[in-house]
Amino acid sequence: MNIWQDNLLNWALALAIGFPLAELVLGEVIHALKQQGNALAPTLRIIRNLFIPVLVLLLFLTHILQLDSDGQVVKFVETLFWICAIHTALSLVNVVVFAETESDSEIDNWKTRIPKLFRDLARFFLVMVGTAIVLSATWDIDLAGLVTALGVGSIVLGLALQDTLGSIVSGIALLFERPFNVGDWLKVGDAIGKVTDINWRAVRLETIDNYQINIPHLIIGKETIINYSEPIRAHEEEVFLRFSLNHPPNFVKQVLKATALSTPGVLAEPEVEVETAAYEDFGILYRVTFYIEDYQQRLRIRDEFQTRVWYANQRYNLRIPFPVREIYPVDNPNANTEQTSNKVTKSLESIPVLVRMEPDSLEDLARGAILHNFAAGEEVISEGDPVKALHLILAGKASVTVKTETGHIQEIFSLSRGDFFGEMALFTGQPSTVSIRAIEDLEVILIYSDIATMLIERKPSLAREIGQIMEARSKVINSVKQEAGNGKSS
Repeated sequence: MNIWQDNLLNWALALAIGFPLAELVLGEVIHALKQQGNALAPTLRIIRNLFIPVLVLLLFLTHILQLDSDGQVVKFVETLFWICAIHTALSLVNVVVFAETESDSEIDNWKTRIPKLFRDLARFFLVMVGTAIVLSATWDIDLAGLVTALGVGSIVLGLALQDTLGSIVSGIALLFERPFNVGDWLKVGDAIGKVTDINWRAVRLETIDNYQINIPHLIIGKETIINYSEPIRAHEEEVFLRFSLNHPPNFVKQVLKATALSTPGVLAEPEVEVETAAYEDFGILYRVTFYIEDYQQRLRIRDEFQTRVWYANQRYNLRIPFPVREIYPVDNPNANTEQTSNKVTKSLESIPVLVRMEPDSLEDLARGAILHNFAAGEEVISEGDPVKALHLILAGKASVTVKTETGHIQEIFSLSRGDFFGEMALFTGQPSTVSIRAIEDLEVILIYSDIATMLIERKPSLAREIGQIMEARSKVINSVKQEAGNGKSS
């Protein structure tokens, strides 16, 4: 304290002028930093509201009132000063070393990689150093004697808290090894979850069912850890499917690969792989390997993929074999064909555009048509693809969309039972100008060009009706694209 003793008048003027001036300047600086969103503003606010006022009070007591530096009042204020100094130092370290800005959160830098455990230990160390300074400098306590006195008690306390201390030591080991980070998906023992927090005692996981699991570091150090997010964020999924021995393997592989790539959530890179896993007594086992980015959605993506496989099977007449049905065939292919043909014929009789056709023509149409099923959300026709058949909707709904010049997908209209699509590409020979996507489960029949020609020959008015619909749809499509183009130019 002797270094602060000086002329009383000089100290009085310094405090009277310096304190308000410092408060004024800091106030302006804090306001400017707050407007800029700078993280230093809270630290400067602590300096202005706590550190400087307590420092001024301490100087006032020791240099203006000239109270004894060993007195209880001065020691109390000096202790308060050191507490404010520690608080300011913690705030500054938190801002400079640990705080993340919006730009930091978007990139991988050293701040984002500092675990929470290290931050807690660093703060604890700063507090302990500050406490030691206060006890030694202000209250003249012998720290060496205090450490010696606490030696025996520390041993007893260490034995009582050996599990907790073991978790802390294991946490420090994990800190340097860094086998996982916050946001990674882990399997620890039987527990699988996303790392949401790494604290001084445990790792907190959030399961796919939104349950929370706290696993102590001591247990993690003894378990095998599987990190689903490293070395790449993409997670591999395997699905095994069986198909009949009668189907060519390469064709089945093409269908499964196309179905996987059309499933939302499946990544195009790394590439989807379909392999022949085994030949079994009643079929061929295929292994489909694809990658997903969001592990939390894995069950939904697997369900969506396997659901779409059924619809693809219906479209391409693929059979999923069962041992009993393969060994004891009871189905009559001719009977199945006749049953399907009757179903299509009855459906065609209620289609407005075909309602006046002769029964024989409808039966010929039903025998030449192919029945396809699409799942809700599946794309039936993509814009720019060649179309070789007229699609007639028997059940379900579909949306007709176009891609504007800005890349925006815009819906033009929807189709339902009795409507048809693919007519423009079929009769003009040009690629499709629109995309067709199933809004709900869709059942359509495909009428190829030779069958369509036969229909028009038997019912010439059908060509006129189709032509009118083609013209009306073409106007709507061109109008939508023109409006989108005008909006872009403006």
